[in-house]
Amino acid sequence: MKGKDNRIPALIRFASAITVLNLFGHFYLGFEQSVAHWVVALLTAYSLELGFEYLSARINNKKPAFLEGGFKEFIYFLLPGHITGSAVSMLLFTNERIAPIVFAVAVGLLSKVIFKVQMNGKLRHFLNPSNTGIGVMLVMFPWVGVAPPYQFSEITSGWSDWLLVGIFLTLGSFLNAVFTKKIPLIAAWVGGFFLQAVIRTAIMGTSTVGALMPMTGIAFILFTFYMVSDPATTPNKTKNQVMFGLSVAAVYGIMMSLHIVFALFIALMIVCTGRGFYYWMLEVFPKASLTPAIAQESYNSKVTFNESLNGNHVKEPSYSKMVSSELN
Repeated sequence: MKGKDNRIPALIRFASAITVLNLFGHFYLGFEQSVAHWVVALLTAYSLELGFEYLSARINNKKPAFLEGGFKEFIYFLLPGHITGSAVSMLLFTNERIAPIVFAVAVGLLSKVIFKVQMNGKLRHFLNPSNTGIGVMLVMFPWVGVAPPYQFSEITSGWSDWLLVGIFLTLGSFLNAVFTKKIPLIAAWVGGFFLQAVIRTAIMGTSTVGALMPMTGIAFILFTFYMVSDPATTPNKTKNQVMFGLSVAAVYGIMMSLHIVFALFIALMIVCTGRGFYYWMLEVFPKASLTPAIAQESYNSKVTFNESLNGNHVKEPSYSKMVSSELN
């Protein structure tokens, strides 16, 4: 018997957590961005999610997913966009300009529509939307920066500093242990970050303590528990999660050695892109796979996809089930 599907509950809890963090940040912690940045980011995300789904439904002559159920299904449909809009507006700093936030949100959500590959018989996006929007923005517009890490703990002191860190660690650990099952990935990423810092500084003769300092910040905790562990764009198998986490850490270390800034976001985007390219190669060249098992898996994925194109598939009755397939 199949176990309980925790992906929709995870999506709800991630959206709830980032909403509370934004509210708490804007009205108590004193985020550097204005509330208008967050509001515009959310409106952009909702509009694009609904617009893309409407166009897809018209092209495929079917009913839009957000109309297939009641109000609850409509809310489920908007949750991924809500998370992307909230993350982009919280982690980017564009001074008083709002248009760049709109652009970053649009890039992130558009990446879900354009960049998809076959994974285990299902067509899925492989780029983390929030991270992609932020990464592309930082690469294309050098005058844009990330939100200053101090904004999360600027007005706290003493026991409240520890309380804030404890909340992020406890909630993040709970979400990833119970719902997303990404603790192996997180452990590999944190361990890999430590190793790359030690190895890099040993080779270059720089301060190891300085290279490890990012691990003590709240920004690193948020990236670790709420960005790099995105359930939709990371592997499910334990060994693959470990490889993914170590890969992000390794790419980060290389980028830091080359003095490339904003390496966290760009490293994750590079690894996600490499993973997508790998699955694309399996789809295009299944016989060139390294093992017969991988070739057979790719072949089965193609057969399943072809059958779906011929109409031999069961229509999903609700958006919650569609999201479950997307995140599987």
